[in-house]
Amino acid sequence: MRRRDFITLLGGGAAAALPLSARAQRSGMPVIGFLGLGLGSAPPEFLRGLDEGGYVLGRNLAIEFRWANFYESLLPVQAVDLLRRQVAVIVTTGSPYAARAAKDTTSTIPIVFVIAEDPVKYGLVASFNRPGGNVTGVTMLTTELTGKRLELLLELVRGATKIGYLSAPSPVFEEQRDNALAAGRALGREIIVSEVHDLRFEAAFGFLAEQQAGGLLVGDYTLFSQERYRDKILELAAHHKIPAIYASRDYAANGGLMSYAARPRAVWGQVADYTARLLKGETAGNLPVIQPTTFDFVINLKAAREQSLTVSLSLLTFAAEVIE
Repeated sequence: MRRRDFITLLGGGAAAALPLSARAQRSGMPVIGFLGLGLGSAPPEFLRGLDEGGYVLGRNLAIEFRWANFYESLLPVQAVDLLRRQVAVIVTTGSPYAARAAKDTTSTIPIVFVIAEDPVKYGLVASFNRPGGNVTGVTMLTTELTGKRLELLLELVRGATKIGYLSAPSPVFEEQRDNALAAGRALGREIIVSEVHDLRFEAAFGFLAEQQAGGLLVGDYTLFSQERYRDKILELAAHHKIPAIYASRDYAANGGLMSYAARPRAVWGQVADYTARLLKGETAGNLPVIQPTTFDFVINLKAAREQSLTVSLSLLTFAAEVIE
């Protein structure tokens, strides 16, 4: 990586945000540090939740963003930089490694994470009910979610005996892959894991086609949700005519067959609530780790027709949203 590129990644837009955060610090306005593995912006549900908690961006709150652009090695450096900015709370997303980097950097600044993994396993908290220390957050543990996604997919492709699982080659995703394999065993289906190496999505889908996968579970990975990769996944699923279920509504809204995921408001609204409470002086270690209980099934009937799939009445009845 060239030095100029490294500085750009490290900054993550800091140059643009610095005047606001500097003014915020001089005026006593709290500053949130936002540390993410990928690229993006603050989810609107998060900003709305902060508004409801009494904190309005630009009025009585500033945010310093640090995006690692999927370079996990940058996360510790960016966490240190947020500490230098004297942020009041750090919010992390995209990977338990982002939360781990923040925790390794400070034992005093409260941290709120959003992850899909077990926070106890990664040493982020002592337990769900009593996190202890300076860390808490929201986790969307995928064990039950993966099983439910597979059930919904099999309702549509009842005769499929082989189901693909699109995965990313990283140790942090082993838990999700294991959940998919366990769900397949429980439902009497063979799960074919296809890893995307070096962003070669065509090769991953080619392997699934060779194995005659009758359906596909797409892993809940931050990289896959980036628009250009999301669209590539959708394009290849349609090209190979593999019915797929996804871990985010964005897929179904952009032409994917169906999705089953925690409602964003249930996730980011909770993160915003915790962030506001921490800004008001509560202790992170006293706030239990939350698991969302509200999930939405979305089905795209246009995509189903294009793949000559018949959607059962039970699926339509279960859907929170049907896209025509």
